[in-house]
Amino acid sequence: GAFASQTLLALAMQSFRQPVVVVAGRRFFSSGSAYDLCIIGGGPGGYVGAIKAAQLGLKVVCVERRGALGGTCLNVGCIPSKSLLHNSALYHQAQHDLKARGINFTSVSMDLDVMMKNKEKSVDQLTKGIEMLFKMNKVTYVKGHGTLTGPNSLSVSLLDGGEEKIEAKNIMLATGSDVVSLPGIELDEKTIVSSTGALKLEKVPEKMTVIGGGVIGLELGSVWARLGSKVTVVEFMDSIGGLGIDAEVAKNFMA
Repeated sequence: GAFASQTLLALAMQSFRQPVVVVAGRRFFSSGSAYDLCIIGGGPGGYVGAIKAAQLGLKVVCVERRGALGGTCLNVGCIPSKSLLHNSALYHQAQHDLKARGINFTSVSMDLDVMMKNKEKSVDQLTKGIEMLFKMNKVTYVKGHGTLTGPNSLSVSLLDGGEEKIEAKNIMLATGSDVVSLPGIELDEKTIVSSTGALKLEKVPEKMTVIGGGVIGLELGSVWARLGSKVTVVEFMDSIGGLGIDAEVAKNFMA
């Protein structure tokens, strides 16, 4: 947003400190090659900030522990859920709508494995696209878990093993969100799942209870209901769709 853009412009206008020599695990930075900006997190805030800062002339490194750029939205949120929503809608339409439109066929079946692979293909194409943007804008991409060790330094536990030290004149935290469970409930991502686990179930459950009737709960509940599960949504509020939803839209959801 505007705040992020102003922050990046402020970073670009800061006077740089004297260059330092940095020993970074198995890599060595000589004088003058320390980063102007290190961003921890490669989601929508992190990768967009990294590209914009590089376009403004900064030397940028982005650290991401997932091993794939794009954050929650691209990897385990908006994009995979929309893929499943679209394909499950086609299956549901074939079962319940096409005959009324004069399209007849003897039977229709669903291959969940193929549906999941289609979802993963969509995600992979988009994450690879962000990596390409990094290369085009000369943003260094480090795969690993970053830990701050000082106001201008961090240590990265690399996904492929080993450790790397990074020093930067400025550090931006863009660590994003994580799943939170309810008190006393342990997620095993098999029987009791978060939204992440609900995106990769190995079979269609006979019954499913969704705790929370917000956008995410309704999306994933719709997917599995279309594929054959008997879904019950439990919501504390007196309407569904989450805070801020239009009252008429929420009413239609309940119909």
